[in-house]
Formats: sequence, C-alpha cells, structure tokens
Amino acid sequence: MPVRVTTEAVDDYLKIIFALTREGGMATTGAIAERLDLTPASVTGMIQRLAGQDPPLVEYSKNRGAALTDAGRERALEVIRHHRLLETFLHETLGISWERVHEEAEKLEHYISEELEDRIAAYLGNPEVDPHGSPIPHKDGTIPRVNRVPLLDLEPGTPAVVARIPRGDPELRSYLKGLGLIPGAPVVLESVEPFGGPVYLRCEERRHGIGPEIARRLLVVPEKG
Repeated sequence: MPVRVTTEAVDDYLKIIFALTREGGMATTGAIAERLDLTPASVTGMIQRLAGQDPPLVEYSKNRGAALTDAGRERALEVIRHHRLLETFLHETLGISWERVHEEAEKLEHYISEELEDRIAAYLGNPEVDPHGSPIPHKDGTIPRVNRVPLLDLEPGTPAVVARIPRGDPELRSYLKGLGLIPGAPVVLESVEPFGGPVYLRCEERRHGIGPEIARRLLVVPEKG
C-alpha cells in the first residue's frame, strides 16, 4: 500500500515543482532541496513517495528529477489559488501589509474548504492578481494572462505601472517598498548603464538606481501611448 504523507508537506513540494517547471523540463532534487532547505537525500525520498501514490502526483527520474502529473498540477494550482486569494483577502479586507501576507497565507492555504475559497473569491470580486501582482489561477486551473514585461526590457522613457515584485525575499520586498516600487506604482525607465551597471528609473517623481538583476525580476505593464 502506498505510504501517504501530510497534506502540508505534499502541497509545499507540489508548489515548488510547479514553480521550477513552469517553462518545461524537470525539477532537479538539488533545486527542490535548495528551495525547501532540505538535503537532496530527503527530497529524493519524498519525491519517490509522491510518485508512488495513487494517483501519482509526480513523475520521477533518478537522472533528470521530477515533474508534476496531471493530478499533481491540479493540486498545485488549487493550493496556489488558495494562497493568493488568502493574500488578497488579508491585505484588502484586514489591512495586513503585503510584506506579511505571504507567511500568513502559508499557514492557512492547506485548510480552507472549497466553499470558503468560493466565498472569498466572490467577496473580493474574483480578482486576477494578488497583492504582489502574481496571477491567481482560475477555478478551472487556467492562469490569467497579463501583459507584463521585465522593467529591464522597456525602452528608456516608456511609462509603465509596476505589476509584480519578486516573491520569496522579505528583505528585497521591504527595500522595494521603501523606494515606492509596489504593485500599481507608476514607473519610468530612464537609462541602463553598460557592463552590468545600475538601472536608473523614476517612481512617484523620485529617481532611483537599482541593480540590473532586480530590474529583470520587477515586472511592469507598459502604458499604451
């Protein structure tokens, strides 16, 4: 009989594999272990158990890593939907700052019922993005399409609106908030210095210089002229 593991652990693994394989391919045990701060041996054991469930939640290859099955992808998207709806509810209804909503949603995402999920979505007006600008999967598992591009890809002088900030790094989120670079903020790319130099932008009439890697991870929606 297949060995089952706790829902929380399963959900965490499925979300990370989903994130690592968004562009296709397999998630290596090393990459999963780094995200979860676990040893590769522990990750391999868990992945093998998930592959042995009925129905299997992942496909596993010793040499290539893991990918989600249809059942695993369905569950991953369901949990991601729970998480991002909760983030939005906590921020918009309870006034919890968007720097803190992630950790609170992490605690609750595994436990809300489908009825509560539907009620939260309806109460919020079925939002398509969370407070960080990440798309909220629809009930049927499809993901909303948003015309977002990296700030670094803009032509200098192009006005845009911040659509998404990097997730998973509280210090970076706090730093960007201090610069006013939060979802919904207007921004204009002014110039990009050569040879990996700083990227200069203007936000709320203030000029800032940020690193090119941050500018690459900061997604914006260009304004139509």
